[in-house]
Amino acid sequence: MASESSANELLRKVRKIEIRTRALSHQILAGEYHSAFKGRGMAFSEVREYQYGDDVRSMDWNVTARLRSPYVKVFEEEREMTVVLLIDISRSGVFGTSVRTKRELLAEIAAVLSFSASINNDKVGALFFSDKVEKFIPPKKGRSHLLHIIREIIELEPQSEGTDIGEALRYLTNALKRKCTAFLLSDMLDVDGEGNPRYEDALKVARNRHDISIIKVHDPREQTIPDAGLLHVRDSESGCSAWVDTSSRKVRAAYARWFGKVVDNERELFNRYQIDTVDVATDQDYVKALMAFFGRR
Repeated sequence: MASESSANELLRKVRKIEIRTRALSHQILAGEYHSAFKGRGMAFSEVREYQYGDDVRSMDWNVTARLRSPYVKVFEEEREMTVVLLIDISRSGVFGTSVRTKRELLAEIAAVLSFSASINNDKVGALFFSDKVEKFIPPKKGRSHLLHIIREIIELEPQSEGTDIGEALRYLTNALKRKCTAFLLSDMLDVDGEGNPRYEDALKVARNRHDISIIKVHDPREQTIPDAGLLHVRDSESGCSAWVDTSSRKVRAAYARWFGKVVDNERELFNRYQIDTVDVATDQDYVKALMAFFGRR
């Protein structure tokens, strides 16, 4: 009975998120998504006789020589795309002090993107990662396939605790040989001791093959430490814990400097490789943020 009850609860969750996100995708985001992420490549369509004004660079010299009359190749824009969602399900996603946790926000944004891609007649796949690739769902079409992805977004629990964005990007590069549109959904908290992103090399390689956009989520409480006296804190990923005197101005200032450095290093990296990004807070209306993001593209 317990398993049946949990299965019914999961179905209710899936149905609830499907109704909300499908409506958003149809009414608001589909047009913006289509404009921002329409097919970028040109696919061969046909060969026809040369007409005045045709670009000579499109000449098909083999057919021209064989038929002894000038022919050109005709290309059409590729409308169908392959979309892959790289979804961070590491333990840091359970943090949330406002309307929802980071994981809940990522889940809803991922669902909206899935339905938007489906409305655009794109194939959709998903890669779930912690400090390893937890699960990969190859790109396909169809409602049952989308619901499979959404079920995993809601239900999948990581086997590992940490975060390794580079591992997810390397997997994407190796798994998909043809160019895809990839959305990396994460809090992007994967840095070394100096606050530098640990995934730079993998990002550099992946963005040369795929069209990568980053949708970053954060909780407002992550940016500063409140003055709340002596607190026992624990890192949800490493398991390390310590007592922190949050009433100390020096402690709060040191943390603020560290966090600011992380954000600055991250921004500099994205600018260097021309990665499109949007940052959404757990207490923010993500619809407005996504529409503004699509509009910038």
